[in-house]
Amino acid sequence: MKSKKRYISIFLFVIIITLLSFKNDPTKKITLKDITFTNPKGFPKPNYNFENNKISVEKFILGKTLFYDNILSKDNTVNCGTCHQQFAAFAHIDHKLSHGIYAKIGTRNVPALQNLIWKDTYMWDGGVNNMEVQPINPITNPIEMDELIANVLIKLKRDSTYISLFKKAWKDTIINSERLLKSLAQFTGLLISSNSRYDKFINKKDTFSASEKNGLRLFKSKCANCHIDPLFTDNSYRNNGIKIDTSLKDMGRGKITGIENDNQTFKVPSLRNVEMTYPYMHDGRFKTLQQVVDHYSKPSNFSTNADRSLLKIGELNTVEKMDIIAFLKTLTDCAFLYDKRFADPYIRYN
Repeated sequence: MKSKKRYISIFLFVIIITLLSFKNDPTKKITLKDITFTNPKGFPKPNYNFENNKISVEKFILGKTLFYDNILSKDNTVNCGTCHQQFAAFAHIDHKLSHGIYAKIGTRNVPALQNLIWKDTYMWDGGVNNMEVQPINPITNPIEMDELIANVLIKLKRDSTYISLFKKAWKDTIINSERLLKSLAQFTGLLISSNSRYDKFINKKDTFSASEKNGLRLFKSKCANCHIDPLFTDNSYRNNGIKIDTSLKDMGRGKITGIENDNQTFKVPSLRNVEMTYPYMHDGRFKTLQQVVDHYSKPSNFSTNADRSLLKIGELNTVEKMDIIAFLKTLTDCAFLYDKRFADPYIRYN
């Protein structure tokens, strides 16, 4: 009798979880209006447009499903969302270096995925120059997903759900790498953050405290040479003055170009949602914004080959540091961090 009650309880639990999963799946409520691209006020023209990858609900849903599916990895244990967590602006707050398949540890901190269509290159070293082909790197990287695109396609072609999703998105059952990558680009390209308190302040829809206003003033005079608004990056490569991690020996952009002056330079990251994208720097060495600001506010911290523009910052006192951090926190876009359009549609317990 007890055994029967136990099985009934388990059955009811499964039914409840299934219903909750269905109810909470935001893809079932997405309309074309929800994903129509409009350039945010004050933003420059994107480097990537959707002219050759026309936005549709079906492609977006396919791209989102792929993004959160372990099927992209060799042993079906890792997906894009494993490292790119929405609440962290699609960065990874759990580790200073990326963690991938077979519990392997990577060599760099996971970058945030936001406002990607305004980037000209991708990865910390700019090793990829096209958003559509960028997923090939993590999928095939032996430390991340360790899979071949050809094998991914084989798995997708054997999956009835994906046969249906591809047919809805592309109007036939052909499943190939171009469609796989374009669908992913639909989802990642629409991960747009432009609704922070800073944006509201600029558009006169919010106010700043005295500390936040002073932080903005200090930021403009000391930090905006590299972190230019509204994207809060200039897409350049810079040496940020941190001493090289001798265990990683990461040469950054120099490994791509072979140019000595590019050694230890890395893509300037956007500071949007920076409050939520810790740890910081390409190697995740700093856990807090306080540590980051402490580093930049003392020229004696800089390595000999640091970008010369860092000297413009000068030494900051305790109040100035607090004010800059207060301003940086106004770049947090809660609407983006908890947007149901971008949420994992599956409840995971593993």
